[in-house]
Amino acid sequence: MIESNAGAPGKMQEAKLPRRDWILLPMLGILAIFFLAGSVELIAMWMFPQLGTGAAGEDCMVFNDPSTGSRGIPHCRVMEKIAEGELMEYRFNSSGFRSDEDFGPKTPGTYRIVMLGTSFTLGMRVPIEKTFAALLPLELSRRTGLKVELYNEAMPYRAPEVIADHFSEVLKAKPDMILWALTAGDLSARSGKVNLLPISDRKNSFLVRAWHRVKAAYAAGSFMDLIRYIYRHTRTATLLTHFLYSSQSQLVKASIMTGGYMSEPTLEQKRGLKQFDQDSARMETQAMNAGVPLVTVLLPDHGEADMILTQDLPSGVDPYSRDKELRSIITSHGGTYIDIFSDLRNKPDLQRGYFIAEGHPNALGHAIFTEVLAQELTNGSVPALKVAAQPQSALKQGR
Repeated sequence: MIESNAGAPGKMQEAKLPRRDWILLPMLGILAIFFLAGSVELIAMWMFPQLGTGAAGEDCMVFNDPSTGSRGIPHCRVMEKIAEGELMEYRFNSSGFRSDEDFGPKTPGTYRIVMLGTSFTLGMRVPIEKTFAALLPLELSRRTGLKVELYNEAMPYRAPEVIADHFSEVLKAKPDMILWALTAGDLSARSGKVNLLPISDRKNSFLVRAWHRVKAAYAAGSFMDLIRYIYRHTRTATLLTHFLYSSQSQLVKASIMTGGYMSEPTLEQKRGLKQFDQDSARMETQAMNAGVPLVTVLLPDHGEADMILTQDLPSGVDPYSRDKELRSIITSHGGTYIDIFSDLRNKPDLQRGYFIAEGHPNALGHAIFTEVLAQELTNGSVPALKVAAQPQSALKQGR
């Protein structure tokens, strides 16, 4: 008789999985991952509803035009609601600028400001009536007693060199002052480097555009770009970003990791500042020849804003570094530079003044910018506004 050794210690043979289980188990794991990811995405979509793809405003703009740079499409209107924002409408006038009115001849007694800049200055993602472009002339009129109007000629992705090339068009509006509102990204922007989908593709659905990205990634062998693109267009990305960066300290840490806020600029930043120096000099020369003051200001991005409001920062980190560099460049050409960073240190609400995931200033941020810009423009930096304010003040005291 042969005894079985099945129960003998150390003699048990491992049971082999059937071949079908080697296929079913990984498939179940993948399905579980997709189920969890899909559930999170559905929750995020419920928490952060949006209209379309969140880039509807771009349907009213043309980019990479070699003759003009980025520009708006005249008489174009389009609705948009990003995940973090409210339902709003972009409206462009006959000149292709974001305005409810056409830009016409200046009426007597009107102080006209033409404002230049990119997406922050345009007021991306914010209803036009809540942007500082709409609020600032009202506040300046209230403070000075003048009739102030503002023509907003800002356009996303319009590099300083493109603005300088077309500066004569700005002067045709016969402004009394030109306000150039910059952001850190504008200092490194260059024409011809805007990497956006063409208008024909941006009007397609997300799935169609994603498929086009898949083909482009396959051709270029860059699948990480594809993964990042798809992830950025999920509501899960918005949810996770809100979870991570609702904390001011976490956003500051993440901003520092990018290396863009150090006391000593990087080699790339130095090249950008050198090019900006040349472009701003061209603009300042034309403005001086026309007898029009060109006033420049730097608007902080979300990272800079939170650093300004943070008491203790690591050694070598300076959120005022770009502000100082710009002041030096602008004043070296005889231009006027206004500093709002020091004023913003007393505005703790600014931490809530940006869309956390999208990055642009929200309505609160625009209201804060309006207040500090009006304060700096009427403190004597622009003589015409200060002179107009003095009789008004004297009149009130005499009553």
